Amino acid sequence: MGCHQAGRACAKGCGEGGCHAELFAGVSRAAPSLSLAQKLQKRAAEVGFDWPNADGALAKIDEELDELQRARDVGDPEVVRMELGDLLFSVVNVARKLGVDAETALRSAADKFIARFERVQLLATQRGIDVARSDLAQLDALWNDAKRDLDA
Repeated sequence: MGCHQAGRACAKGCGEGGCHAELFAGVSRAAPSLSLAQKLQKRAAEVGFDWPNADGALAKIDEELDELQRARDVGDPEVVRMELGDLLFSVVNVARKLGVDAETALRSAADKFIARFERVQLLATQRGIDVARSDLAQLDALWNDAKRDLDA
């Protein structure tokens, strides 16, 4: 019957090195996407499917970003979605290689964004600026001020 059935690896015992159909067993697909990606990559690394260091994973980000830009230029939303997913998966791989939990890192970034944007709104109010009517240059200046204030 061979080692693949309907596109999926079959039960243990196929091939000389054994079959790894159980490799992803126990990894909940209901987990948050970043955590799922990190767990899948960790399991794949356990059988040797991994970059030796973060440099290869970082280079993969550049490759995936180029593919996303080409997909955007073509304009097919499904291809864009797929390439964006590949890029995110690659970013998670870098996090894993650097020993960072991707879910925690993104949560921290979201929290930081909230704090900075709330500071932007406060600064705008103090300066009599209507955020909704501001141009990007004005908002960017407020953002930089907020970032400087909060990072100090």
